Amino acid sequence: MSLADEEVEAQVHGWRLLAVLHARIEARLERVLQARHKLSVSEYGVLELLSRQEEYHLRMGQLATAMALSQAATTRLVSRLEDRGLLVRCLCPEDRRGIYSEATPAGFELLDQARPDHNAVLREALAEASLNPEMAHLISAIGVVEGKSLITG
Repeated sequence: MSLADEEVEAQVHGWRLLAVLHARIEARLERVLQARHKLSVSEYGVLELLSRQEEYHLRMGQLATAMALSQAATTRLVSRLEDRGLLVRCLCPEDRRGIYSEATPAGFELLDQARPDHNAVLREALAEASLNPEMAHLISAIGVVEGKSLITG
C-alpha cells in the first residue's frame, strides 16, 4: 500500500468514526429530548440556532443551510414548530418575498427547559466516547477549543 493509499484509508477510517460518533450521540439526544420535552433533535437545533441570532430569526434558506436540511425538510420542520406555537413565520421587512422563522416566547421557554438535558446527555456521551482510544482525538477536537469547553451545563 502506497503512502497516498494509507492517507486515504486513514481519512476513510476517521470519517467512519465521526459518523458512528454522530449517530450514537444523536440517538441518545433524540431519546431524551423526545421523552422529556417532546422535541426532536432537529427541532431543538432550530430553537437553539434561533436563540443565538441577533433578532432571534433567520430566513428559511439560511435556516435550511445552517441545519443541513433541504428546503422541503426545513419547511416541514418549521411547520411542526409553528403548529406547536414554538415559532412563527413572518415577512422580511426589507424584502417582502423573504420569510423569516422566529422563535416565540414559548419556544424559548421550552429551549430553556430542554437545554440542561441536552447538554448533560452530550457531555456524558462525549465523555464515554473519549474512553475509546480510536475516538479520543475526535472528542478532544469537539470538546475543547482554545482551552474552553464547548459544552456548558
